[in-house]
This record gives sequence, structure tokens and C-alpha cells, in this order.
Amino acid sequence: MSEAPSSAFHQLDERIQRFIWAEGWESLRDAQEAAIPLILKADRDVIVAAATAAGKTEAAFLPALTHLLHTNPPGLIVYVSPLKALINDQFGRLERLCEQLEIPVWPWHGDISASLKTRFTNRREGVLLITPESLEAQLCNRGSSVSAVFQRLTFFVVDELHAFIGAERGKQLQSLMHRIEMAIGRTVPRIGLSATLGDMSLAADFLRPGKGSAVELVESKSAGSELKILVKGYEEPLVVLADEEDEEVPEPVTPGQIAVHIFKGLRGSNNLVFPNSRREVERYTHLLNKLCEAQRVPNEFWPHHGSLSKEIRAETEAALKQKERPATAICTNTLELGIDIGAVKSVAQIGPPPLVASLRQRLGRSGRRKGEPAILRGYCVEEALGGTPSIAEELRLGTIQMTAMISLLLEGWFEPPRTQGAHLSTLVQQMLSYIAQNGGATIGQLYGVLCGPGTPFEGISRERFVELVRHLGQKELLMQEASGVLLHGRVGEKFVNHYSFYAAFTSEEEFRIVAGGQTLGTLPVSQALMIGQRILFAGKTWRVEDIDEAQKAIFVVRAAGGVPPVFSGGGGRTHTRVRQRMRELLESEDTPPYLDEVARRFVHEARTNYKARGLSQAYLLDQGAEVLVLTWLGDATNEALACLLQRRGFTASPSGPGVEVQKGESTVEDVKDVLFDAGVDETPPLEMLLADTKNLAREKWDWTLPESLLRETYASLHLDVEAALEWTRSLPGR
Repeated sequence: MSEAPSSAFHQLDERIQRFIWAEGWESLRDAQEAAIPLILKADRDVIVAAATAAGKTEAAFLPALTHLLHTNPPGLIVYVSPLKALINDQFGRLERLCEQLEIPVWPWHGDISASLKTRFTNRREGVLLITPESLEAQLCNRGSSVSAVFQRLTFFVVDELHAFIGAERGKQLQSLMHRIEMAIGRTVPRIGLSATLGDMSLAADFLRPGKGSAVELVESKSAGSELKILVKGYEEPLVVLADEEDEEVPEPVTPGQIAVHIFKGLRGSNNLVFPNSRREVERYTHLLNKLCEAQRVPNEFWPHHGSLSKEIRAETEAALKQKERPATAICTNTLELGIDIGAVKSVAQIGPPPLVASLRQRLGRSGRRKGEPAILRGYCVEEALGGTPSIAEELRLGTIQMTAMISLLLEGWFEPPRTQGAHLSTLVQQMLSYIAQNGGATIGQLYGVLCGPGTPFEGISRERFVELVRHLGQKELLMQEASGVLLHGRVGEKFVNHYSFYAAFTSEEEFRIVAGGQTLGTLPVSQALMIGQRILFAGKTWRVEDIDEAQKAIFVVRAAGGVPPVFSGGGGRTHTRVRQRMRELLESEDTPPYLDEVARRFVHEARTNYKARGLSQAYLLDQGAEVLVLTWLGDATNEALACLLQRRGFTASPSGPGVEVQKGESTVEDVKDVLFDAGVDETPPLEMLLADTKNLAREKWDWTLPESLLRETYASLHLDVEAALEWTRSLPGR
């Protein structure tokens, strides 16, 4: 420790102080100094927000373990992680300290032996490292003994808090913590840890629903390391097909060029490369492996994504951790969270990241060694202009979006969590789980525990809850005894008795794209689908003819002519702030210094085309058979606007920075009139707004919901109707 006095250090148990001295720490981090006195007394909820490797875990555990050491009988810390791999990492970090303190540490997930779990159940003290799914299994299977298992519970520690907020697992975790508190009859302090929280007050409301204002907030003020950025532009050559119907679109040449640049720049050090999709991870890993073979050098490039086996992912993680040879992971967001892979020299991002928050999380892996800068390499690919370019090509939207996101990152902005989602799918799971835990429950008991004041599902009314219970009865998920007690129905019992029940979510499913009976491939779809809309797939434009939600299939036919749509399926949900910054960039004359010559040219071309089309004033772009309504708003608002237009008889779908509308027999003026009318009318009910919309069932148990509640939960998660109406009311010329 340094000579500077540390009041927080002296509040820790002497054995922990000796451990810190032995580890050679020069001082406590600022987040640790602030958090230790708040957590020590175990009488309040605390959120610790600090950059990756800023000591968040120690900020929670040093005071929490001190409290445990002074508790008789010994207490229990329940640490909840979104990843098994993170549990394994934390076990390694905590075991060394806790062994000296004679405090047991218990990792608990599917790969842990039954004998170790039995030993914990017998002792019920120390530190339990667990996922929400394993915690769910505890509550479902332990029944009346839940209160005994958690009787000594002293703290909940929730790691990677941002990964839970706004997600099904987040609602599940809120419910599990609340149900445990109900079982033991007291409130347990909750500690949230995160590197990426866009709005601390929203995070506090998530950690303690209904009482967020009482949560203590600790934000690290440590200055980040120096940041070096380079964004390179690549132009894909224009391909002119002799016969558009029959010729295969050739493989793009740009990935090979990017792979060569990555190979030259990253070899010899540890790095992370994010290409934005599993398919692209495979493509770039293959290209980089081939380059290693051609140069006759050992392979340094390893894949990491959710579809790979845990053994392959573990190989990549091990390659990054070991010190003997350098390694670079080509990965999806599976390596965004805090798995300990050691410090990496740089992060490469191919194409715009899903979110600014993702970029911040990824970049937190770089520049962790003292005196080393964090390094970001960005790669933007644009099509060569020629023929009939799309608006996305003319405005170089990929480059503009990445530049906008980097500029927001540099300002310290990233997306606030979307906390208003109803997540009624998870409510269904928690109803079934609570009945399993207690051997039955009345409607009143279920409503009070899950939907009463301060609970995760407080927003749902008694009437809606009763409607849901009746519908679950019709689907045989629930049944009611003559006494009024609800039990599992025939179907419900089958689900609850299967291990897959414990997860509140399903992994993202991709839709098959089918044309003429032939499957062309698969596409992740992150928005509602509408018959008649156009999608871009395999370099061609297709019109949606039918949608089979049960079989996850989209039936398409080639869309003759027209400008290619911006919609391509997957990716993150872009925030309005990002789109507005994109527009600001197009209207600015300043060019960021981190763009290379080609990327600077892309920005110049985008601004020239933006000005030539008069897009600073115009918001309706006539594309022949389609009209593009340019809003420069986020996906939730654009999707709501598309629904408003659908309701008035148009085929419309969100498309990048706006909404694409099929003209049919109508004119641009007709579209304008309908937009004006939408701004005057009252907000339409959801049954009208979503009448013709498919693919609303997104979450695991959505199939169990009555239509009205399905529309309600979808709208709460994916639509911003008020923002869409506000935009129509602000249109010029009204």
C-alpha cells in the first residue's frame, strides 16, 4: 500500500489487509475506497460502476467478506453471474483469498459435481457463485427448505448488472431475489457491479424495484487510459451481373483485404476482433488461419461464438490467457463480458458495433496494462457507387454510423437500459416456478408475490393477471382445485419437470429464408415482420410472401427492380441518439482525425449526396416503387411508425434511418397525407396497430400469452409509439 492514508483500508479485517499487502497493491482504487464503507455494515443496496479491470469485484467482496468474518454464525454471500465461465474465473480469484480467511467458496452450475453441491447444502455459508438458472432450480426443487438454505444470506452480489437490465433473465433475477427474501422474511442488501451503465438511476430501480432512490451509487472517477483510434475504409468493387436472375453473386473481396491488414497489424500480440455475426467470425477465422499457413507461422487466430462447443470456446480462452504465445480471438459478444482473458493490446471492430455500450464494453479489454493505451481499429466496408445505388450506399451509412458511435463513445454517452419492458413471458415462468416451490398457490398469493408493490411485475393489473391465469388454464399449463389453489396442469407439469425450464430465455433463433421451395440460408430477425416488405439477402432483394412463425420460415420471391432495401435482419436496436448524431455528421464540415484516407472519402461522398438530395429539409425520398420516410430516429420509433402506416393500408417496414413504404397505386403525396393524419388522430389501440404484424412472439413463454397480452409485451419492448406520433406532429408544412 502507498503511504497515502486510506480510511477504507483500515476498516477491512486484518487478515484481508495482510492479503492486500502480500499481493503488492500500491493503493486501493477509488471505487474500492468509496464502496467499502457503504457495504461493510450490510444495511443498504449499492451499485459499483467502474471500467473493466478497475477493481469492482474487490470493491464488493473485500467489505462483504469483512462483514462475514465478524458475523456469528457465519453468513452467506450469493454472487450471481450471467456466465458459467465468469463463475469459474471468480472462483479462481476468490479461492486464494478465502482459503486464508477459512471461508468456503462454492461454484454452482451444471458442470459442478453433485457431491460439492451437497456439501454446500449442508453448510450453507461462505460464498455461493451461481447463475440465475441454477438459482431457479434451487427454488423449484428445494420447496419448503428454501428458507433454510438461504437463512444466513447476508448479501446478493450481481455481476455484469448491465447484462441483466432490460432482459428476460433480468426479470427472472429480480423475481428470484424477491422470492428468496419472502422465504426468509427479511430484506437482503444487493450489490450491483457493472462497467457499462447508461443511466445509474434506471440501474438502481432495476436493482431494487420501487426503491431505487435509496440505492447508494459509486461511480469510478479514475481516468481511463489513453485511447488510440484508427478507422479504415474499404470499397467493395461494383459487380455488374449479366443476368440478374441466374448469376450467383460473387464472394466479396474486401474481407480478404481486411484479413491481411489484421494479420499484419495484430500478429505477435493478444487482441479481440468483432465482426458482428457468427457467420463472419467463421469467415475471418478461416481467412486468418489460411494466412498463417501461407506464411508458415504458428496459428494465432481463434474463433469464439455461441454456436461453438464449450470445449472450442475454452480452447480460445486458454490461448488468450497463456503467456507463452500470442493469440487473437475472432468473436461475437460472447467475449464482451468480464471473463478473465488477460489484457489485450487492441480491439478490432468490423462494421458498426450493435450498440455504443457494446463498443465501450469491448474497448474496456484493451489498455489494461499500466502505461499502455487502449487501441481501437475500425473497419468500414462500402459498395462502389454505380448503377442504381441505394440510399444506404449513397450516404455511406455504415461508415457514418460507426463514426457517430465512436464520437458518442468519446463523449461518454452510451445507450440507457430499456427498463420498461413488461416481459410477461418471464412472469409465466415465475408463476409456474412459484407453484413448484410451494406445492400450489392461490391467485391472490401469486399476484401479491409477483405483481404487488415493489415486485418485478408491478405494472400488471389484477384484471390482466386473472385473464392470463385463465388463458394458462386453457393451455393446460395451470389447473385449479375446488379449494381455489392453482397447480400445474398436464402441460405445465411436463415443462417444469424438464431441466430446460430453469432458463427464462431461449437462444436467438434464425429464420430460414425459403424461395421456390429451396432454403437460401438463415437470418436473425430483430424486428416484427410484415407480408409484402422487402429484405436484402445474399446480395439480392426479396419480397416477403408468407411467414411461418412456428417453423421459423420466411417465404420470399425475387423483388424485380427497385432500390435495395436497408433492412437486412439482425444487429442491435439502434438508438435515436445514434441516428441523430449520424445526421449531425452528414450536415457538419468537420472530419474526425482518426479516419484514414478512404474513410474520409466515404464521409465526403456521403455529405455531397446528402446535400445534393436536399435531405436537410426533405424527409420523403421517392424511390420509384417505394417511398423512404427518413426520420433519423431509432428502431423502436421507426417500427412504431411503420405500424401506424400499416394500419392505414400501406405495406411499410423499418429500414435503417427511416421507414420504407410500398407505394402501390398511391403517390408520395398520399404517404405525406397519411403521416399528417397520424399526427392528428388519437393513439390507436394495440390490437389495431399490430393487427397485421407477424413475429411478435420473441421470448420463451410468449406462446402462452393471450393475443392482447402478447401485443402489450411486444410493444413495451420494441415500439415507441409516442415518439413516432411526436415526429409526425413536428413535420414541416402541417
